[in-house]
Amino acid sequence: MPRLLFSFLFKRVGFTVLVVQLALSVPVVLSYLLYQLPPAAVRGGLVFPALVGVTPTVAFVTLPMAVGVATALEFSRMASEGMIAVLYALRLSAWSICRPALSLAAGIVVLGYILSNFLAPHYSSNMQDVLNVVRNSLNHRMLDAAHFYTFSAGGKTLYIERWITPDIAANLFLRQLSPEKMEEETITAARAEFRRNDSGVIVALSNGSIQTRSITSNEVRIANFDEYAMALPLQGSSAMPERGWRGVYELPAFDFVKNLGAARGDPRQFGEWMAEAAKRFGVPALAVAHTLLAMALTLTFGNITGRRGASGSLPIVAVPAAHIVYLVSLESLLRISGWFALLLAGFLFLEIGVSAWMIFRLNYSPKPKRLDPVAATPGYAAPAV
Repeated sequence: MPRLLFSFLFKRVGFTVLVVQLALSVPVVLSYLLYQLPPAAVRGGLVFPALVGVTPTVAFVTLPMAVGVATALEFSRMASEGMIAVLYALRLSAWSICRPALSLAAGIVVLGYILSNFLAPHYSSNMQDVLNVVRNSLNHRMLDAAHFYTFSAGGKTLYIERWITPDIAANLFLRQLSPEKMEEETITAARAEFRRNDSGVIVALSNGSIQTRSITSNEVRIANFDEYAMALPLQGSSAMPERGWRGVYELPAFDFVKNLGAARGDPRQFGEWMAEAAKRFGVPALAVAHTLLAMALTLTFGNITGRRGASGSLPIVAVPAAHIVYLVSLESLLRISGWFALLLAGFLFLEIGVSAWMIFRLNYSPKPKRLDPVAATPGYAAPAV
């Protein structure tokens, strides 16, 4: 294929991939954030960390479908405009016509592996930190008035009567247990100002009292104060509260592979590991499979003469269907048994093999049979007797 024509087709398919990728990713990301985050997360400043945390994962999951749909759209357009017939007339083979889209798909496979094994695990921790804050109410701007909240595994109980500003509350009640001192403290304050530092939140209390009761005896001490400051285990200005766990999807590539030995001891963890492995190592390779499928269906069943055929929309439907079947299977079947990975791998190779065979048939033309010279000699009819 001439270099100019290769560059033209490469850019056309690449631009369509970008458009389709945005059309697929943006609704998925927004719907996920709207489902996971409450409205209070907006004033808590949690939307941007959550957006950064979920975008790389959505990107590498939707990229194969984007390149497949984009290829189907471009080849359908080329067929409807009669461009494929012109390329055949220039004595270009079907593989030559497919080469620009396949080259783009190969580059997207590399990009998908970078996203799935390095960027997505690194930034997915942001989303898990945000969910940890949301589920445990660890952001003071998300705390509702007239509601009891517990922190530190039940060691602290917080109640706020009403909010004056997003950072200043009126009539605060705090009860906390100190196992080291064997004491229980009950703190009340007429005014409380929440101030974030790098690692947590400092509460400046005004006009209150501290009641201290010993757990081992009935001794009670009461002290009044004008100003008092204390730290709370809430979200700071530059760091999220620490979590006591780390998911397998947060591990970089090398640590993820090393985790296989530990995951084998627990069937549930092994299912999680296999599902994540299929997502990391199998989903990016679908870019080539879906591209081949889109081109094979378009070139085989599409009308390359320029007339609109009844099968023109078949590739546009088949590619998303194949991608969704793969994703649903890896999320469900692999959690049951890791042996289903062989089924998914067979599905991937079947898609590639069938698509390549369909394109190969377009290039195949049987050699003309050589006639027998004797049989080819014109005969004469015998004279009548």
